Amino acid sequence: MFLSPAPDGVALSAAELNERIRALWIDGRGHPTLRLTDAQRAEYHCLLAALRDVERGDVVEAA
Repeated sequence: MFLSPAPDGVALSAAELNERIRALWIDGRGHPTLRLTDAQRAEYHCLLAALRDVERGDVVEAA
């Protein structure tokens, strides 16, 4: 499952980022997945980086 990116210039809140991270780990039937595809892993790392920015306060205002 790939989630659509936020509109250009719009930051996601920590809650939205967490929701997207959790969604990567749940398959279409609502069960946890044990492995991510390479594309999902890349998206996961991008989401983690964005979450770290929000938690550090590098993002001033979220959508």
